[in-house]
Amino acid sequence: MSVLITGSNTGFGKLAALSLARKGEKVIATMRDLSKGDDIRRVANEEELPIEIRQLDVCDQEMVKDCLADAQEIEAIVNNAGFEIQAAVEQLEDDLMWKQLDTNLLGPLRLIRTVLPIWTQRGSGVIVNVSSIAGRSAPPYSGSYAASKHALEALSESLHFEVSHLGIRVCVIEPGRFSTGFFENIVRPDTWEGSQHQERAMAFREALLRLDNISDSESDASNGPPDPQEVADAIVRAVTDPKMPFRTLVGQDAELIDATKTSMSFEDFETTMRTALDWHD
Repeated sequence: MSVLITGSNTGFGKLAALSLARKGEKVIATMRDLSKGDDIRRVANEEELPIEIRQLDVCDQEMVKDCLADAQEIEAIVNNAGFEIQAAVEQLEDDLMWKQLDTNLLGPLRLIRTVLPIWTQRGSGVIVNVSSIAGRSAPPYSGSYAASKHALEALSESLHFEVSHLGIRVCVIEPGRFSTGFFENIVRPDTWEGSQHQERAMAFREALLRLDNISDSESDASNGPPDPQEVADAIVRAVTDPKMPFRTLVGQDAELIDATKTSMSFEDFETTMRTALDWHD
């Protein structure tokens, strides 16, 4: 089958592209900046993998349309491209919030909107939306990111009910924290540096790391976050396995957070998490 993946130059997207290609699937690996595709291009050449690299900025509707001009031949899309803004809610100016939603929510929507008329007529297709545990439980100082993922989950759920009878599958992947270089691309407002919000956010992150008993250094493999290949494997299953559930949590932290939150009131969940993290004001 032919699978198009957005955000394929690093992280989950690159790993999923390589994994699918190694299984013999034809992969269209897309990225905004083609100069960042040297690594996946090198591996594809060395292993003679069926990977085609295309340029795609999911925020550009015309580029989306051009990239998906052969939608009839594409059998699955993986909406993986995304980034995170770290900011207190009061720091979220309109343009910053719009940038978050434009990539993480409207980006997937643009691809979905482009392929659906063709896939509906064809009667088949798979849409995999890479969300996050933040799409179920919003941490502090990630309000815009969590909002974009909550919205993506809602969009995906509605879409499922609208197209499942037409032979089109929709799956949502919800990873926890993994070592992918994702945190290196976090965007922060100009007012972040030196603010009380930055100090409090750092304390929260340190509490998370203590709870997981992991190192804050990605170079420390012995105590680092779990292998992102777990998420890539979940994406592969979502693309290839018709029995894959609509939602799939990936990572022990994601499973723990979701199980805890869904088993009690929000107030009890807050108390439980603050106690577990030893994060008190």
